[in-house]
Amino acid sequence: GIGSGDVVAQFAENGPRWLAVDQGLMRLGAANAVRGSQAPVEELAYILGDCGARALVLEDASLLEPLQAANALDGLRFVLLLHGEVAATSVSVPILSWDELLAGGLHRSAVLEPAVGPESRLATILYTSGTTGAPKGVVRPTAGHLVALNWSMKNIYNVDPGEVFWAASDLGWVVGHSYICYAPLIHGNTTVLFEGKPVGTPDAGTFWRVISEHNVRSFFTAPTAFRAIKREDPNGVFKQDYDLTCLRALYLAGERADPDTIHWAQKLLEVPVIDHWWQTETGWTIAGNPIGIEPLPVKIGSPSVAMPGYDIRILDETGKKLPPNTLGAIVIKLPLPPGTFPTLWNAENRFKNSYLSVFPGYYETGDAGMM
Repeated sequence: GIGSGDVVAQFAENGPRWLAVDQGLMRLGAANAVRGSQAPVEELAYILGDCGARALVLEDASLLEPLQAANALDGLRFVLLLHGEVAATSVSVPILSWDELLAGGLHRSAVLEPAVGPESRLATILYTSGTTGAPKGVVRPTAGHLVALNWSMKNIYNVDPGEVFWAASDLGWVVGHSYICYAPLIHGNTTVLFEGKPVGTPDAGTFWRVISEHNVRSFFTAPTAFRAIKREDPNGVFKQDYDLTCLRALYLAGERADPDTIHWAQKLLEVPVIDHWWQTETGWTIAGNPIGIEPLPVKIGSPSVAMPGYDIRILDETGKKLPPNTLGAIVIKLPLPPGTFPTLWNAENRFKNSYLSVFPGYYETGDAGMM
């Protein structure tokens, strides 16, 4: 069994069973260490060892043998497969199948009461890609995480309870985990769980189809998705087949939103295109346009203004504050607001060296900009 304080790793793909595991672990008081199953096996093996998982949830059996070969399954109580049956394998860890558990009547078990614990209890450990070294385990305490996400749904994304919100992302990344799994549900919104791609599933009109069919009010994705659609359908022909009058705004984040893509999306959708800025470490918006409070003019190249709790400064390499319109290091004066990470999993020294050492008293974002 899994209980309060345990860590369960989950390497899977977008799907309702992922959400069920996430919500179930939170109810148990256990933390979920997540990553998409398409990540390199070496990275997944590192995450398993680093987080000290008691159990592992996989999309299917395809990763069992590679992880076994990497000695990454040692110490696990069990592995749960979300799809597929348990086949013959050399893996010594007990293997469970979601379908077989349901067939055995597990869904008729007594409902578990939610675990009660401190507000600092971890909801999740989100691992970075490891492009700048070993993946970092960004921890997310439950209380502050949910408070920040709940506030953001109306004030940033301008949706009311009962309306439909769609974040077209992967659950293994921060956008999907924050804004598919938790934020819409805690705020009383319908969340859209999308298993396809912006193009090729089946065509460049799939986003418009989903928005129209499900009455999506606010849509959040990465600029890369719109660049792909623009490349496949530069004239927006597929959009003509759908009624998108339900859509109020498009939100972009995760990478630089180039002006050409923003202009193209604005012209095609005829709604505000909001570029906002945040990071895996913060879990929600650092700087954005608070549409639900007071819509600000869209200035391409700028995410607008700092959100509550973020005291943003621009410093030079010596730590001196720079004047307006001068490029420098973007930092945030400590303390960080609720919802952000308090440390890295089992790596307090790495946390301090990576984020707090260069500019004492500030969180170093690693990004450059001007005010």
